Amino acid sequence: MPISTLLSSPLVALPLRNANFAIYSAGSAISLIGMWMQRIAIGWLTWQLTESGLWLGIVAFADFFPVLLVGPFAGAVADRWDRLRVIKTSQTIALMQATVLFGLTASGRINIGLLVALSAFQGVVVAFNQPARLALVPSLVPQTDLGSAVAINSIVFNLARFIGPMLAGVAIVWSGVAAAFAANALSYVAFLVALSRIRVVSAAGGPTRQKSFATDFREGFRYTAAHPGIAAPLVLLIAIGIGGRPLNELLPGFAADVFRSGAVGLSILATAIAGGAILGGLWLGHRAHSASLPYVAVGGAAVGALAAVMTVATESMWIARSAAPSNRARLSTSGIAIQTIIQLAADPTMRGRVMGLYGLIFRGAPAVGALVAGLASAQFGLRWPVFFGALLVIAVCFWTYLGRARIVEALPNDTDAAA
Repeated sequence: MPISTLLSSPLVALPLRNANFAIYSAGSAISLIGMWMQRIAIGWLTWQLTESGLWLGIVAFADFFPVLLVGPFAGAVADRWDRLRVIKTSQTIALMQATVLFGLTASGRINIGLLVALSAFQGVVVAFNQPARLALVPSLVPQTDLGSAVAINSIVFNLARFIGPMLAGVAIVWSGVAAAFAANALSYVAFLVALSRIRVVSAAGGPTRQKSFATDFREGFRYTAAHPGIAAPLVLLIAIGIGGRPLNELLPGFAADVFRSGAVGLSILATAIAGGAILGGLWLGHRAHSASLPYVAVGGAAVGALAAVMTVATESMWIARSAAPSNRARLSTSGIAIQTIIQLAADPTMRGRVMGLYGLIFRGAPAVGALVAGLASAQFGLRWPVFFGALLVIAVCFWTYLGRARIVEALPNDTDAAA
């Protein structure tokens, strides 16, 4: 690829012409790598302490559950207070949590009860931080660059998901679990340094302190449910989270019992799926301002669902390895398009509350999908949960497609996305 073509790519040109976004993305990348290192290390430490699959589930639940309680409240906070300050505060608290986790582990004083408590505490911090973090992005780039910014964030997240577990494995083998926690603490320091260099004129949508948090939440929920450019994409996101999740959760079973390929096959499939997510972000990053964003959201989800069916309908490992990346790439492009639509359509004064609900769905729907898939697979086998999940996604895609004109009309007229 010629250098001139590379430099003109939105994925390269956007950080070059937006210093705030470039600094934020670099710091976020380091922090996300540290986060994935800690997640892997916590799972390994849980197994070392208990050798129990039940405790693995409890620790994972402790990390997720707080978003259900804190997410809507955190969205109201993101609309009331300076979003950059909210993120700095959250990262400082997360740094303290990682430091305590490192100290307890290195000194041999950690136990499963403390690990569950610290995981739940971290879940609260993440749930509190997420709406402000998502709502800050439009303050870092011009509105015409927002789609590319969302795509870049997705690429950074998936690259961190690649790199973090590998570094965690190296750290655990060379120095023990505590080293991974120390690395995560240092990653927060790097992100805080990056955040200190960002200059935003107004990181919050506008003052609403005269209202109660309950009033703010009710207004945010009503606004989200009634907005034609937000409600329908969120319903599609719910369907993707629930219906698109079974393939990921049941992948070890397919590798072992269907494809007869064992851990090596699981690694190949997991890597292919993660690679597909990165490719999806790269593809959409080059056309994130297209007038077809709603079509990308619907089409990506539908094709991803069909790819999931193709993956599990065969007993050939090699066919599945080819279909699985298409599933994740298409679902990834659909998810990025949905977030871009919501960011563009939301009023700045409501964006924190909208993204709080978005974050609740983004983390909550896959958890429901994983639970349903596990229960269904015990009764009906591995293939049927994936098949019916795909049918759910396709049905909601059709419903969303029928209302596509209202979504397009709700997007701002001064962006390429609404041209």
